[in-house]
Amino acid sequence: MPVGKHLLSFGGLSMLYEFCAENFERVPAAIDAGARRIELCDNLAVGGTAPSAGVISATTNYVHEHDARVMCMIRPRGGDFHYNQDELRMMEMDLGLAVSAGVDGLVFGCCKPCAGGWALDELTLGALVMAAGCATEECKRDPIDITFHMAFDQLSPEAQLDAIDTLADCGVTRILTHGGTAGTPIEDNFENLVRLIEYAGDRLTILPGGGISTANRDTVAAALGVSELHGTKIVPLGV
Repeated sequence: MPVGKHLLSFGGLSMLYEFCAENFERVPAAIDAGARRIELCDNLAVGGTAPSAGVISATTNYVHEHDARVMCMIRPRGGDFHYNQDELRMMEMDLGLAVSAGVDGLVFGCCKPCAGGWALDELTLGALVMAAGCATEECKRDPIDITFHMAFDQLSPEAQLDAIDTLADCGVTRILTHGGTAGTPIEDNFENLVRLIEYAGDRLTILPGGGISTANRDTVAAALGVSELHGTKIVPLGV
């Protein structure tokens, strides 16, 4: 959906604020406050899981009526991002429901254990990307966005660059990343975020998130030179 006319200008860039919404409750207020893209999920206490079909449908209808976009989380549970075959089938079913409900994009991530900690799970990634493509073809839709979520931050700095290559080759649209360990101030991660942004170039978008609010969003945007930011406090919602 066209959203360019709704983007906010900052430092010569058109800023897009992606609001991370746990269910529908705060979506209307976020849209009114300037969010032009919604990452829709459930269970933020565990980092987000897939919302229900009813929530997806209602949210998508509302957001589209207000000329914004919806990215739907595809994650069957909290915990790590290493999924077995049963969980993969669940994710494929969930993304099919989300695509048929009209979402503009999907959000998922997958890693596997390795000697150094975690590596990108290319087999699961490929299966999910293929399932997304099949779902869009079945619904006779154009390809939709895919965001690889903060599972990316489980990878080592060296593995992250290889992962960017793989994700770009798979057609992933963007990577959501804090740039460092969860819970650290995002300002401490600027150096790594710049490294990732420069390496990705125009192949995909690095979307900073985690610890970004209305209080520091302008500082983050200026320091990183980005035009998209993500968070639960990225727009002013009041109490």
